[in-house]
Amino acid sequence: MAAGWRGSGRLLFLLQKHRSCVSLSQKVNQFARISLQFSTLVQSQKAMTDHSQTDVGLYKPPPTVRGMTELDRAAFSQTVSVPAIRIPTNVLNKVVKSLKKVALQRPGLKRVVEEHSEDGNKDSSEGEHRLLLLDTNSITSADSFGSEEADALKAYGVPQEIQKYELKLTYENLKSEEILRAVLPEGQDVTSGFSRVGHIAHMNLRDHQLPYRKLIGQVIIDKNPGITCVVNKTNTIDSTYRNFQMEILAGESNMVAKVRENGVFYEFDFSRVYWNPRLSTEHERIVSLLQRGDTVVDVFAGVGPFAIPAARRGCEVLANDLNPESFRWLQHNAKLNKVARNITSFNMDGRGFIRGPVQERLPALMKGSQKIHVVMNLPALALEFLDAFRGLLGPEPDQSLDNLPQVHCYGFSKEDDAQRDVVARAEASLKTSLQGQCSVHLVRNVAPNKEMMCVSFTLPRGVLYSTHTRDSDVSEEPNPKKQKCEDLTD
Repeated sequence: MAAGWRGSGRLLFLLQKHRSCVSLSQKVNQFARISLQFSTLVQSQKAMTDHSQTDVGLYKPPPTVRGMTELDRAAFSQTVSVPAIRIPTNVLNKVVKSLKKVALQRPGLKRVVEEHSEDGNKDSSEGEHRLLLLDTNSITSADSFGSEEADALKAYGVPQEIQKYELKLTYENLKSEEILRAVLPEGQDVTSGFSRVGHIAHMNLRDHQLPYRKLIGQVIIDKNPGITCVVNKTNTIDSTYRNFQMEILAGESNMVAKVRENGVFYEFDFSRVYWNPRLSTEHERIVSLLQRGDTVVDVFAGVGPFAIPAARRGCEVLANDLNPESFRWLQHNAKLNKVARNITSFNMDGRGFIRGPVQERLPALMKGSQKIHVVMNLPALALEFLDAFRGLLGPEPDQSLDNLPQVHCYGFSKEDDAQRDVVARAEASLKTSLQGQCSVHLVRNVAPNKEMMCVSFTLPRGVLYSTHTRDSDVSEEPNPKKQKCEDLTD
């Protein structure tokens, strides 16, 4: 019941984050998305609960591994006693299938084993029977079987009798959580979570885990097929190019990752550009708004997670990024996905891009009927860049152009009302009200009390065509400075 109330509280929290300047139909769509998020949250919590209950108490690590900083795999070996049931070989497959829910499941472990006599030799009845190892949480005695399992055993003539089997567990049979829980100091948080970027596992370890970071990295490689490099983010990030400093914890030093997201292929040097695998759903959401023939202006394009799929959808794309490495990989990925002809790429400051190439092309685009979408995904700073649109097209022409750009601008917020906060900051940069003219989408929770939001609105005519004076002293992106990594991570 308590878990249910906590889940309901999370749903209310999500609802509060989505209220305000949206139409009724938009609210209905938002509520559907929120319900999906809530459903996913509940399923995830249940999965975590079920996972945490698996094999509780089966493995009790030797005291000698506590505090280990250099991985010694042999030190984790241990012999444990597990329940087993004796099954005739002529019905073995059918019975194993019927007892699947209560069978022991361990990495690299055979759950069907041969019988052995008390002296350790194979039983004289070899070939006639096998032992099925059972989950210690589900089966503790012959009376532990559920009605379905009991009926199946009766139907196949298998006695409902339990015997003990001495099982040797090795490092290969342990889960990463068990290994790290055995090694790290008691009572400390244990993490085996990471973001996967191709063959690279990207971790964000806490201070108390740092003495064990090399061991943690090796465990991640051992327990996750396809991971050949583990890196840990350090506590600084370059606000100019959004590429954070990192330390290789284990594995190879190759930082060129190959990633597939939403059917699109990307390649990039993970140590020199920005990439966040947690944003795949947001990339897909924005791209779903696009129609063939639309124009997409991607102010902070990175290696192309918005630009490339937009071009594949048949849009014309103007994609810009200040980071020369991102610019290079953006062009590479355009060729890789055979959409280079649809993308015009730039390597410029964001404001310079808006007040240069965008300003030059916008009047012609606004004469057409196809929509214009401006994507500004630099959550730490993008809201400040909205001022670049003030007076962008100078005095309003005699012939009014009604095809105004649709802006999707991202921002972080630590305020209680994150939605109101990002709207107010957007209004401050634009020097106009967006009340009743915008929608706000909760992208994700970045950290406790920190949300990533996306505010979408049609760029007001009074902003584009105005006498606002451009501030010459803010024509470039803010001076590079070191910030805490959470401040720029989206």
